[in-house]
Amino acid sequence: MSILSNFFRKADPTPQPVVLTDPLASWHFGGQPTYSNISVNPKSAMQVPAVALAVRLVSNAVGSLPAKLYVRNGKGKEADPAHPAFTLAHDEATPWTSAAQLRTQLTRDALLHDNGGFALAVRGGSGNVAEFHRLDPLTVELKLDETEPYYLVGKGQNRKRHAFWDILHIRHDDGAPINQARNAIALAIDMERKAAAIFKNTSRPSGILKHPGKLLDEAATRLKASWQASQSGDASGGTALLEDGMEFQPLTFSSVDSEFLAQRRNQVEEIARAFNVPPTMLYDLTRGTWSNTAQMDQHFLNYSLKPWLDQWRWAYARVLLTPEERRERFFEFITADLMSVNPTERTDIYGKMVSMRAMTPNEVRAGLNMPALPGGDELSNPHITPGTPTPAANDNPPDIEKDAA
Repeated sequence: MSILSNFFRKADPTPQPVVLTDPLASWHFGGQPTYSNISVNPKSAMQVPAVALAVRLVSNAVGSLPAKLYVRNGKGKEADPAHPAFTLAHDEATPWTSAAQLRTQLTRDALLHDNGGFALAVRGGSGNVAEFHRLDPLTVELKLDETEPYYLVGKGQNRKRHAFWDILHIRHDDGAPINQARNAIALAIDMERKAAAIFKNTSRPSGILKHPGKLLDEAATRLKASWQASQSGDASGGTALLEDGMEFQPLTFSSVDSEFLAQRRNQVEEIARAFNVPPTMLYDLTRGTWSNTAQMDQHFLNYSLKPWLDQWRWAYARVLLTPEERRERFFEFITADLMSVNPTERTDIYGKMVSMRAMTPNEVRAGLNMPALPGGDELSNPHITPGTPTPAANDNPPDIEKDAA
């Protein structure tokens, strides 16, 4: 029985029903409570432009960066395209889904769903992973038994158990940003509704009509009907005809209106903080300059993307590599594409890299999407004439040596 007990797992406890008055009920209906009583879920959050842009920005950046499998050797590291895992991370997850598309989808799921993004590793006859199939985050549940975590995939009684090495799981350490910032997102939704109500059917008057005397009810009704007929709907903006000394006084934005606009801009900053994205990348250029925008781009790589890339590196290694292989092999993302510079800066950087023999001319040409040239794979300094010895740093000119003698 002690031997057979290893093949059996304790049954999961029967889930208890959740009543509608329980705060947990909001999770079952796809929304979460907020201070403004506005439900925030992936669908409603993505209707906020700042949230939609932040989600696309992070997920597309993670998906667009190439991921490669490297093996350690005596010289450092080198790419290992012969390993089956290289194709799954670098080229395609399935015949119909590229590796970049899968990373984009799962990162998007992790940004919008608290439990993260998931993909099922479909293994072939040799035991190696052949494909990755994306799973609906609402159908996956992470469990923990006495020894190791596992996943339940499916709905109702048809859920299937999978080991932790068969599920590619991407999740933010603190959960989905839309959950952490649900009150800020709800406030942005509320302010969007109020802004729409202000301008709905031109409910806010553009001005008022002033009459020097006292109008009778019949005259006031006639003037109102005449004004609306010439200045509302399709006739808005037409020529206005005033009579009896009447005067039109336009209305301008008050300080309250200006504060309302400032609050809407502040919500963009709040959402940027929740997603750890520079506000300038959400097109909030209130305090953006040329110099700090470039610094924020570097911040985006170091602090916004790096945690997600680390999640992907470990997720790939956990599913695609055995513990023995992880001692020699590792995944790494190529982030050079994000450090875009203008042509002058790029030429200067490439020139210095070749001069210090950190890059070959053909590597530079590959970075410029140009074909290789014969003899371009040698690490040589083009500023040194071949056959001429390089003077040492402590060599003195001949005149100084003569004087010293």
